[in-house]
Amino acid sequence: MDRIAVFPGSFDPITRGHVSIIRRALPLFDKMIVAIGENGEKKSFFPLERRMEWLNHIFGHEPGIVISTYSGMTIDFCRREKAKFILRGLRTSADFEFERSIGQMNKLMHPEIETVFFLCAPEFASVSSSIVRDIIRNGGDVKQFVPEGLII
Repeated sequence: MDRIAVFPGSFDPITRGHVSIIRRALPLFDKMIVAIGENGEKKSFFPLERRMEWLNHIFGHEPGIVISTYSGMTIDFCRREKAKFILRGLRTSADFEFERSIGQMNKLMHPEIETVFFLCAPEFASVSSSIVRDIIRNGGDVKQFVPEGLII
């Protein structure tokens, strides 16, 4: 049986922290689906097409990584893709509390799917997509926070 993981996110925009988690976790799985979750109630800063371009630019050449999109619950997407793992990155204790609650609810709904937590690398602990968006909105330079070669 393949060890398939889903790393869900908005990636609005993708940060160096996201990339670090994906690359560090990849050896644990046979296949990783990096999936942009579409939330109809949330307005994205960057269009879905742009975020897909970024992910394909960064990971399109990587064996074992598939780029996808989905709407609805992540746990249902995992079941459709036959993924047994959800990968989540943790920067802070607040992230842990939030992700723990979701992971426990997912476990109650579908006990066969495990949530795997990865601590972010210390140098990325303060980097979040929402902070990067604020910097962009205010005309700041985000090169040090987003993957190299990304055109914002």
